[in-house]
Amino acid sequence: MKAIFISDTHGKHSDLILPEGDIVFHTGDVSSTGTISEIEGFLEWFEKLDYRYKIFIAGNHDFYFEKEEEHKIKKIIPDNIIYLNDSGIEIEGKFIWGSPIQPWFFDWAFNRKRGEEILIHWNLIPENTDILLTHGPPFGILDKTVRGVHVGCEELQNIVKKIKPKIHAFGHIHEDYGVIEKENCTFVNASVLNFNYKLVNEPIILDI
Repeated sequence: MKAIFISDTHGKHSDLILPEGDIVFHTGDVSSTGTISEIEGFLEWFEKLDYRYKIFIAGNHDFYFEKEEEHKIKKIIPDNIIYLNDSGIEIEGKFIWGSPIQPWFFDWAFNRKRGEEILIHWNLIPENTDILLTHGPPFGILDKTVRGVHVGCEELQNIVKKIKPKIHAFGHIHEDYGVIEKENCTFVNASVLNFNYKLVNEPIILDI
């Protein structure tokens, strides 16, 4: 399968030019402020994309998914879209897990304190995970801010080393967009917006 990875569209999804493929992954921050109208606008666009599978997780801007009740969230998500929230799904023999959780970051959504609090979520990731989607990066991998500081999650880094997924995709740190191979895993920071929230980065394409 040809997989397309995007992240951190922040409401600018309609300006994207997406390549052809079989599956598209969005690793969070589909909105700017997380209102229901922004979320519905994204879902309407995402639903119409011409991919066999469409999968997304929420990010720290997507307050609606943190504050709203689960049954109401399910009600607004179209049938041809897969939303993962500390949950997984198997597609064509590949197990995919997604989580919006991130280390505490100001007063945004899905914040957890580093250490035991955030580790509760990472311990949910099954060992048979082939493709891992998180909003934030693991520590030391495509997680460097414009100030040159690594802000990824140490606990997530340890879990990834243990589980060894084939692909770990994320976003959140716009300025460290890119792809690297490390320890038999392909790490993808798919942020399409740069530090100044300008749409400058291309969707990332991988063969699965």
